[in-house]
Amino acid sequence: MTEVPSATRRPWLVLGVFCAGFFMALMDGTIVNIAVPTLISDIGASYDQVLWVLDAYLLVFTVLLITTGRLGDIFGYRRLFLIGTTLFTVASALCGLAGSGGWLLAARVLQAVGTALLFPQVISAILTIFPPELRGRAFGVFGAIAGLAPVAGPIVGGFVLAHLGWRWIFFINIPIGVITIILTLVYAPPMRSGGSHELDPIGVALATGGLTGIVFGLVEGERHGWGPIAPAIVVGVVLLVVFVIWESRRKGEPFIPMDLFAARGFSVGNGIGFLFYAGMMAIPLVVVLYLRTARGHSPLETGLTLLPGADLTALASACGGRLSDRFGGRHVLPAGLATLTLGLLVLAVTTGPHSTAWSLLPGLMIIGLGNGATYAPLQQVTMDGVSPRLAGAASGVANTIRQIGGVVGLAVLGALLTARLNATLRHDAVRQAARLPEHLRDEFMTAIGDGARRFSPPGPPTGLSPGEAALFRRLGNEVFTASFTSAMHTTLLATAAVLFAATAFCVLLVKRDR
Repeated sequence: MTEVPSATRRPWLVLGVFCAGFFMALMDGTIVNIAVPTLISDIGASYDQVLWVLDAYLLVFTVLLITTGRLGDIFGYRRLFLIGTTLFTVASALCGLAGSGGWLLAARVLQAVGTALLFPQVISAILTIFPPELRGRAFGVFGAIAGLAPVAGPIVGGFVLAHLGWRWIFFINIPIGVITIILTLVYAPPMRSGGSHELDPIGVALATGGLTGIVFGLVEGERHGWGPIAPAIVVGVVLLVVFVIWESRRKGEPFIPMDLFAARGFSVGNGIGFLFYAGMMAIPLVVVLYLRTARGHSPLETGLTLLPGADLTALASACGGRLSDRFGGRHVLPAGLATLTLGLLVLAVTTGPHSTAWSLLPGLMIIGLGNGATYAPLQQVTMDGVSPRLAGAASGVANTIRQIGGVVGLAVLGALLTARLNATLRHDAVRQAARLPEHLRDEFMTAIGDGARRFSPPGPPTGLSPGEAALFRRLGNEVFTASFTSAMHTTLLATAAVLFAATAFCVLLVKRDR
């Protein structure tokens, strides 16, 4: 039995309170991206420090999810949610007060720890306080927040940055966090799995060390070269193998019960979740880069372009949850993934070097529908059959697998985008350089190479006449925009292939109840 005194009288209120903290933390993962140039100039942070402000958050958050999920089973989901929300709120204040790159980085790591503590408790709470026939709808609310919050980040961040300054990107979390803490204390009952649990320190160390090596290698591999980073990935894989061996032979309660993977829904659902996140995490990256660098849109304009798709994600997630309760998640999930794949193909067909934001809307709206129709049934098929006693462990494992899928997707598809962009740029630059005066051609080729490394069109060198500078800039923009669009099409098609594979894997769910 699970300890949930009187929670079932108001499960939707409890979920709403938990989702407020979840939304705050998830939005913060993208809201900072928009302030990168300002951070470099305002607090004197180096470019590498700012990149680590972004990467460290993802690294720490991902590697701690299994541990924090299990801690929820041991100490209670409300308690862990409160600790995580409190830590995240305090860390947000420290981020806003930062006077150097090092200070901001340290505070950002604390934010990631807070997010990792609160995140798995939302899913664990759903499994604990909702009966099976309502979990699809509850997961639909969860999916709506998961789809809307990352897109809201750039929009809110653009407004705050323009009117209040970068520090308020972090300070805005303080009142939200305080209100969430108060409402949790007032309305959320103690929640924990039944029975006694113990924490395995050796298992925690092996799992955390293995995940750290793999995620660090995937995040940093492209920047520093895969050769120097490969040993970290290898060590991570070895530690995870040792972890599995240790868990299978250890006497007493395991850190991660391997019985979880005996359920077809949990195993197949996690495989589909890995592929889903591998594809989904690359879509915002490619589209935002296209709008910002190839088409020259402002951060706020970019966010507003993505907003209709995010709204449809929230709507479709709520509807997908209801449909999952009625027909079963395993029937709704492939429809959502197939719609998502179709949206990518439409986006690839309708975008070109001179496309407006309106041209992207059909594809983005179909993607939003498919994305929303995937979240709730994916959660349902993965968690259906998991004992509430193991809700924290199951939530931590599932979220970790999906986050690693996202990191793998960003690394592989990001590398594909870069490689394709570099190859196309070299070909197009040679052709366009012939239109410049001979003494500018070598400088043009050099500027194109610098622009590729920065993912931005090249600017003219100093000392040119107005006519030469204008021609240099125009040709550089034409080359970069056409090359990036071609590279984006290749990446979108590769992403569609990944999501099609996820759709095909849904066949394995058909016999789950037989």
